[in-house]
Amino acid sequence: MTPQPSPFAPAGRPDPAAGAAVKAADRAHVFHSWSAQDLIDPPAVAGAEGSYFWDYDGRRYLDFTSGLVFTNIGYQHPKVVAAIQEQAATMTTFAPAFAVEARSEAARLIAERTPGDLDKIFFTNGGADAVEHAIRMARLHTGRPKVLSAYRSYHGGTEQAVNLTGDPRRWASDNGSAGVVRFWAPFLYRSRFHAETEEQECARALEHLETTIVFEGPSTVAAIILETVPGTAGIMVPPPGYLAGVRELCDKYGIVFVLDEVMAGFGRTGEWFAADLSGVVPDLMTFAKGVNSGYVPLGGVAISGEIAGTFGKRPYPGGLTYSGHPLACAAAVATIGVMAEEGVVENARRLGAEVVGPGLRDLAERHPSVGEVRGTGMFWALELVRNRETREPLVPYNAAGEANAPMAAFGAAAKAHGLWPFVNMNRTHVVPPCTVTEAELKEGLAALDAALSVADEHTE
Repeated sequence: MTPQPSPFAPAGRPDPAAGAAVKAADRAHVFHSWSAQDLIDPPAVAGAEGSYFWDYDGRRYLDFTSGLVFTNIGYQHPKVVAAIQEQAATMTTFAPAFAVEARSEAARLIAERTPGDLDKIFFTNGGADAVEHAIRMARLHTGRPKVLSAYRSYHGGTEQAVNLTGDPRRWASDNGSAGVVRFWAPFLYRSRFHAETEEQECARALEHLETTIVFEGPSTVAAIILETVPGTAGIMVPPPGYLAGVRELCDKYGIVFVLDEVMAGFGRTGEWFAADLSGVVPDLMTFAKGVNSGYVPLGGVAISGEIAGTFGKRPYPGGLTYSGHPLACAAAVATIGVMAEEGVVENARRLGAEVVGPGLRDLAERHPSVGEVRGTGMFWALELVRNRETREPLVPYNAAGEANAPMAAFGAAAKAHGLWPFVNMNRTHVVPPCTVTEAELKEGLAALDAALSVADEHTE
């Protein structure tokens, strides 16, 4: 399938000269995250709409990444664009110490959907600073210093958040003094507990976590933070009973339970929040990304009544200049409205169960490079392997350069077939907008089929 010229290209036609100018300015002045600056070649994007984006040469791509897993309602939804324009005409910005309609309404709508009594909302500019503030709240609430976080996790790029992260992006910034203790969360396909069933994996992971708490000293542990469903680390839906078991351990030892829903929240898993899949209520919940589909930077912490009460007459020592920015909050109000009116959460749940899951499992049957399919809603991963029997990853952990060539070839093949894939280590994630259609999903699955044939060439 050859990418077709986009009907949405600038002025209705490709404009390579404009694209070259955009790329030249980028290369001259933009410093990109997580990158060796001289070794990257960022594509110049001319526009985007719905589940697609296109470049200045007229090539259009079906976006199976949702940006960075944030355009949950797709690009350029007209109702959200209009809400931002209307808010800009009314009040572009205002200081966070004041009550502003867009801010108040966004907080109300979020609180209506969060589980349990998470009814107070502290707004941030994104997910990393939401994690920073959640941990600060937990430490101040308990008077304890340590935080337990899992390997195979990502919590953000700021100082505390990156130290909580359990993947290689932490290494360069890990100062070893952030009060972080790591543990293994459940992941049966690559079990650290020699488990053979989900039940064994759950029980042994909980036993391991409790042992870690006991040996660290419960009176020193302020919080346990978990991605409700780990995202970038591999979309590993926890086994039944695990999150409830963590909740019980937190209650037993007086530890604050923090769920990171920055990626998994707002419809991504086929529920408003991934916590709804297990019925577990944390003490603090972080969010960002899908809250307004990434149209204007926004994140936050949903706070339980008990922890909010800690700061009833005691000032909370933290804030941000743009906390609850009116443009971002207006986008959140409109996004939540669109999700409710258009059945976006239900769409993600239904098509995940009826199209994505069955489609990926069909690919797995035909491609020896697919070791495991896992996920829910619009949140899926294919674990690519060199050998299905040994489960050896298609590329080594944190591979780069020539060692990563098989995954690079897979990604290039997907793009050649009009699909922009989410590739991380030995996995490809299927995370399109939650508004994606069945026809678009089938288009994407066909492109994946072709790209996996390239990955198959590297299997044993």
